[in-house]
Order: sequence, then structure tokens, then C-alpha cells
Amino acid sequence: MLGKSKAFADVIFPPRGKILIETMANVGIVYFMFLVGVGMDATSLRRIGSKAVAIAVVGMILPFTIGALFSVYLIKFDEQSERSAASILFIGSILSVAAFPVLARILAELKLINSDLGKIALSSALVNDLISCVLLVLSINLVEHNSEASLSLLSTFLASGGFVVFNIFVVRPGILWMIRKTPEGEAFSDLFMCIILSGVMISGFITDFIGTHAVFGAFVFGLTIPNGPIGLSIVERLEDFITLLLLPLFFASNGLKTDLGLLKGLYTWSILIILVILACIGKIIGTIAAAFYYQISVRDGAALGLLMNTKGVIEVIVISVGKDQKVLPLALLLPLHTSLLLNCLQVLTSESFASLMLLTVLMTAVIVPGMSFIYKPSRGIIPYKRRTIQMSYRETEFRVLVCIHTPRNVPTMIGLLDATSPSKNSPICIYLLHLTELSGHASALLILHNHTKKPDQPACNKTLAQTEHIVNAFQNYEQEASYVSVQPSTVISPYSTMHEDVCNLAQEKRVAFIILPFHKHQTVDGEMESTNISFRTVNLNVLCKAPCSVGILVDRGLSVFTHLAPDQKSHNVAVLFFGGPHDREALSYAWRMLERPGINLTVMRFVHAEEVMHHHSDPNPHESKLLTVETDMETEKKLDERFINWFRTEHEDNDSVVYVEKMVNNGEQTVSAIRSMDDIHDLFIIGRGQGNKSPLTAGLTDWSECHELGAIGDLLASSDFAATASVLIVQQYLGEGMEEDGLETDQEEPCWSQMSHANLEEKASTHILESTYYGIV
Repeated sequence: MLGKSKAFADVIFPPRGKILIETMANVGIVYFMFLVGVGMDATSLRRIGSKAVAIAVVGMILPFTIGALFSVYLIKFDEQSERSAASILFIGSILSVAAFPVLARILAELKLINSDLGKIALSSALVNDLISCVLLVLSINLVEHNSEASLSLLSTFLASGGFVVFNIFVVRPGILWMIRKTPEGEAFSDLFMCIILSGVMISGFITDFIGTHAVFGAFVFGLTIPNGPIGLSIVERLEDFITLLLLPLFFASNGLKTDLGLLKGLYTWSILIILVILACIGKIIGTIAAAFYYQISVRDGAALGLLMNTKGVIEVIVISVGKDQKVLPLALLLPLHTSLLLNCLQVLTSESFASLMLLTVLMTAVIVPGMSFIYKPSRGIIPYKRRTIQMSYRETEFRVLVCIHTPRNVPTMIGLLDATSPSKNSPICIYLLHLTELSGHASALLILHNHTKKPDQPACNKTLAQTEHIVNAFQNYEQEASYVSVQPSTVISPYSTMHEDVCNLAQEKRVAFIILPFHKHQTVDGEMESTNISFRTVNLNVLCKAPCSVGILVDRGLSVFTHLAPDQKSHNVAVLFFGGPHDREALSYAWRMLERPGINLTVMRFVHAEEVMHHHSDPNPHESKLLTVETDMETEKKLDERFINWFRTEHEDNDSVVYVEKMVNNGEQTVSAIRSMDDIHDLFIIGRGQGNKSPLTAGLTDWSECHELGAIGDLLASSDFAATASVLIVQQYLGEGMEEDGLETDQEEPCWSQMSHANLEEKASTHILESTYYGIV
């Protein structure tokens, strides 16, 4: 917009400056297309199914036809039939193609990139990009077909095919040789980087000489780069320079060429809007038709069609190339009598350029709002009831989402899972999630790992080396253990939004328990030292938003049974029970562990010495509120009493279970009782606590550093607590939004406080009956 001011343009964009900007912009788009090729996995082309291909092709037919018809009836062609055919192909491809890189970022923003819908959309967009590349090459050659300096159409395609073959069988083996010559974990030499970057320019020169365009050669050369160490190294070195400097110059150059003032009159704007609407609807209808054939719902098909309308940087590059190669029609969207009055070819081409630029922007602008209206991710997720350990069937698969930050978390986490008693009747399905911070300007991503190990590909950096170590450790445990399955994946996202990926995966997989590592680790001298304060942010957010129960594991070591000597195959576990839903969930987890031979469980229940509530007989304006609180506490006590009685009845003859009751009056006596326990326990399991409303922990929260652990959890996780036992702090899922209160304030949990006394009694009885039916209580 500022460039349209002559005074501003003469100062900021003088004629000589425009030449320099265009030169740097052309270099920028060549290297940007190279980075796009590097970012794509060429091997994924072999995994694209017929569904994605059919959706891509069928979804392109209708908008391509619409674009072709508009090219025929609304474009004034000159006498060259080649230019007419080229314009039809060009306009049709612009309207029908989808932008793979931009679509990947949109799906990541919508948290759909790892859904079935997102995978189909990405695969179809990749096919669309390849088809558009072919159509662009065909359009350019149709224009230059009669030129003496250009090769014939057939020879151009043959030469382009030969260039692709050369990259596959000559260039790619050379890149693999560079990888083998680089020691594992070390950066690639500057010589190798210079060779690769020079190869980009050489590839662009070759394809430009062939008769296609330099961006095609750079893109193919980028696809040749194998995924892994060298690809990430190239992206880390080039991405900031290309995307922050050269690519903005390309947009500035195209902005100077785009003159929206040429789009004059109601007729022109009406045709433009109609074209956008028809192209979007045509893509959606075509995609729905193909999706319906593959038994995809109409709603998902419409959302998929809307996503396939995505346009982006690549389309802008294609339009710019079309303008430079004179593929653009002479006059687009202008009425015929107006076209006859315009004799300047440059003005006509500029009008077409501005029209297509505006088309690209408008079609992309409707994607996110349209997706918000059409597609609701929550609708696609089937609600599940077994969101807690207490409510899980004993005879069904126990699903756990295990989050790992560093390899330091792995041994104790595996030891805890191994002690959770996987069995034939109740196997454990472990969804392993390596949490990795997003760096650079890439989009958030969830990577699913398969069980196929490729030892010939060394880890390219510290992050990938850690991922490989973590995944291998869990897969080795899966092979050694019985009735355990592991599904590893890696999430790459900012710490501020990482909890969304964790919670979405837990919801999608319908897990009953999420295990997070504590943000501190134990040093050699026994002190607890913070690993990364951002880990605590993730834990807090997951506790607030989790769709199931959550556990935070304080790691002080816990061995796997198979790694212990025959005379040491046992774990001493202690549950500290104060009452409340979180403590009942903690005891439910320990109850499950008792199925494992070698588990010795000590349950220490803390009881307030003054059991009788004193009611004031004097009138009190707050009497109703006090009665509600007392009723709530009494209901929780009934639930605790029935739960404990059931547990003791079930394990009355079990010698590995010890039940102890401690009578205490305040927090100081509670701490003394905990410190007096024998130092033989390997693991403490406790609930997250009940805030300040329990006199058993009164005063302890004033000194807490990590309130998310609760008063007792913070005590056991502190350096002041002289113990070598790991600690698992458990929070039971109480319902949507109920977990947040305990993290933000010390108010009472609002689970049943709004109910009457009769309803509370009914709820308590129902809760016990449901828990009994589900097999734990």
C-alpha cells in the first residue's frame, strides 16, 4: 500500500533499488523451495494411499473446470493458441491446488495434524503440489513452445525426468556419503554445506536452461536430501536467513507489482468474489464426493475440502513465475469493452497478477474461520467413562500416557510401570510421549515412531539422540516384559502449549492415567535441583486441563523387577491416606500394584483425634454455609470409610499388606509420624491433598514450594525429607474444570458442594456402587 505513493516509493524503492530487491527475492524463492523440499519426506510418497490420491484428483477436477471456464469466457486472448491453452492450465491449477507447507501449519494450529483428517489432508495436498508443478511446467512450455531458444515440449519433459533420475541415483548417494563421513553427533563440515548450497543454484540453473524454472530444480534437489541429520542441519542454518530476510523481500517485490487499483468497478469485484466462492465450493463438493466413496462423513469431507482450498507462499511463487514467463492472461476479470480500450500489455498482465494475488489471499483467509464453523474437534472424540484408575475395569486393558523430558526420567518411569502389574487379564498399553521444546520457526508437531530400527542412520543432534535412547529403552522393556505394549511418539511444541498436545493425545487414546516427571531431580548429595522450570509449567497446565487422572513422579530411583537379583525381587510401597478423592485414587493405583508378586504395601491412614464435630447452638448468619461444608466433609468421610473397609476386607489374609492408623491432631504431628516410618520403602504414593480444609495438614502449606504436589507431596519431594524413595503424587479426575481450583487457590473442591444433603447421600451411594461394579472398590 505504501509503495503506491510515488513520493514514498521514490525514496524507499528507487528504480535501481527495485532491481536489487527483485534479484534477492529470486534467490530467496529458490532457496525457500529448496527448504520446502528438504522439509518433505520423499519416502512418504510411497506410503500415500489410493484414498489420498483419489481425494486430491477428484477434488481438483471441479475447481479446475471452473477456472478453465472463466479463462475461456472472461479472458481476452491474443491470437496465440499456445498462450490460451497455457492460461487455461495456469488459472485452473491456481484455483485447484493446495499449499502443503501452509496447510501443515494450519493443521498444527488447529491441533489436527496427527488426526486421520490431518493425515489425509497432508497426503492429498502433497499430491496436489506435485500435480501443480507438472501443470506449471506444461504452461511455461506451451508459451515458449515456438521459441527457438527453448526445447520442444516433449524434450523438456524428458530432460526434466532425466534431471529427477540424476538426483535420485547420483546426487542422493553423494549426500548419503557425506552423512557417513560425518562422525555421529558432530556437525557437518562447512565444505559439505557449501557443496549442498552450490548444488541448489546449479540445479536451478539446469532446470531454467531446460525450460521449466529454477524453483523446480531447487525443489527437486531439496527432496533429494535424506531426512535426518543433514536435513535438520540445513534447516537450522538457513531457515532464519531465508524466512526473515530473503522471503520478505520476495513479498515486498510482489507487493510493488500488485496494483489493486486496476480492479475497478462493481463488475470486476463481483466476478472476483463469485470466482472465489465457486472455486471453494467446487473443491468442497469434489472432496465430499471422493470422501463419501471412502465412507468418510459429510462433515469431515466438507472440512477436508475446506482445508484443500489452502493457498500460500508456493502459490504466490507460481503466480510470480507465471507473470515473469508471460503465462498470465492479458486481461482477467475486465469487461470486454474495457479490455479493448487497454492497449498496454503490461497493464493487462498487471491486472491479471493483482486478481490472482487477491484470489489467493481470499481463498486462504476463509480456511480457519470456516474450519471453526464446520469442524469441531470435540465432536469427533467419543466420550469415555474410565477416566480414573478407581473407575477402570480390573479385567480390561489399562492405558497409561507416560511423558518423558530427558533420558534421566526413563529408568524410574519403567520401574513404576513394571510394578503396576501387567497381566493377561489386564495388560498395560503405554503411550510414550517424548516432550521436546519447539525451536526455530517450524510448526508444532507430533511424530509417531514405528518399531523399525535403522542403525545406519546416526542421531543428528542431541534431541534426536535423546529420543532414540528413550524409545529404545521402552521398546527393550516391551520385549522383556509380558503383557505390555508401547506406542512411542514425540511432541515438538512450545512449553506454553505443550499441555494441549498431552491432553489431546490422552483424550484421543482414552487413557486412564497420565504420568508426568517432576521438574526437579536428585543430585549426588541428595539435594533436589530444578531441571527446567518450564517443566513445572507443563505439569501445572496438564493438572488443570487433563481429561483423566494425573500423577507426578518424583524420581529417586525405582528398579525394574527383571533387573533385580532373585533375592531382591520386591518393592516396598507406602500409601499415606488422609482422605478425599485424590487419596482414594492413590490407593486404587497401589491396589492394582498388589497383583504383582513381590509388592509389599503399607497403608498408613491418618485420622484426626477429635472425630466429633462441635455445632454452635447460637444463631449464626453463616449457619447454612457451615452446614453445607460439614455435610460435604461427612460425605467424603463416608466414601473414605467404605473404600478403606472394602480394601481391608479384600486383603484381610494378604501378608504383603500392612494397614496402620495414626491418630494426629495437627500438621506437626503428621510430619513426625511420616518421619518415624522405616526407611525401607522404595515408593510413596499419595493423593494431591485437600488444600487447607484438613487439620491434619494445617500449617504445612505455608511452607510449600510446589503447591501442585499438595502439602504432603511437597514435603516428601523436598530436600529436607531424608529419604531415597521415589514419590508418586496422584490427582483424580473430578470432571471438567474441577481440577483448576486446587491449583490456583486453596478453596474447597466444588465436586458436590452445591447439592443438598439428600442428594449428597444418594451421590455417595451411587459412587460406591459404580466403583464396586467397575472392579476396584
